[in-house]
Amino acid sequence: MTQIKTIAVKEFKDYFISPIAYIVISLFLIVSGWFFFSTFFIYGRADLRDFFSLLPMTFSFFIPAITMRLFAEEKNVGSYETLLTMPVSFTHIAVGKFLAATAFTAAMLVPTLSYALFISAIGEVDAGPVIGGYLGAVLLAGAYCSMGLFASALTRNQIIAFIIGCALCFTLTILDRMLFFIPERLVPVIEYIGANAHFSNISKGIIDSRDIVYFASVVFIFIFSTYIAMKEKN
Repeated sequence: MTQIKTIAVKEFKDYFISPIAYIVISLFLIVSGWFFFSTFFIYGRADLRDFFSLLPMTFSFFIPAITMRLFAEEKNVGSYETLLTMPVSFTHIAVGKFLAATAFTAAMLVPTLSYALFISAIGEVDAGPVIGGYLGAVLLAGAYCSMGLFASALTRNQIIAFIIGCALCFTLTILDRMLFFIPERLVPVIEYIGANAHFSNISKGIIDSRDIVYFASVVFIFIFSTYIAMKEKN
């Protein structure tokens, strides 16, 4: 656990050294803020429903930008080989980098709490969906960060890692919206695989163990895939 914590803390601090992190955070807040306020004044609802409904699609583009450097950059500059000489395992490296990316995404969400404060100042807010929405957002971020981590482990080119990460996240986001193309007997399976339905349940304040297990399973599968990719390329 000490090795994982050391790697996670180092990677988290490294995010704030790079200007890319501040660019990503700024763009995320601009995009999410624009979507939130534009729909808020149109529908006039005192909730964050529209903000959370757009979050999976927003994350599909921003999280791969956060994770693309995790392995690709180190392979490019040669620091990856140095990391492997340290007394850490592939598992420590993968989990540490995953935790750092997830923590950074959670930090990116902190300023959006001002949206809830803004709404509470002009109307009554149901705390359940807001708490559930942010819990679901962190779980969704974890799932997408694990996929972005896997994409970064596949290549030393950050742009390619970003494209692969976007493709994986975007697929999981729209999968349950493409059910009319799927044979009827496979609909329940495909619907379960898609992230949107699980996130939507939690963002409504409905905490179901099946949704928690789903996100935990996605994280495990892609961190294990990252482990395999690291071992194969070593």
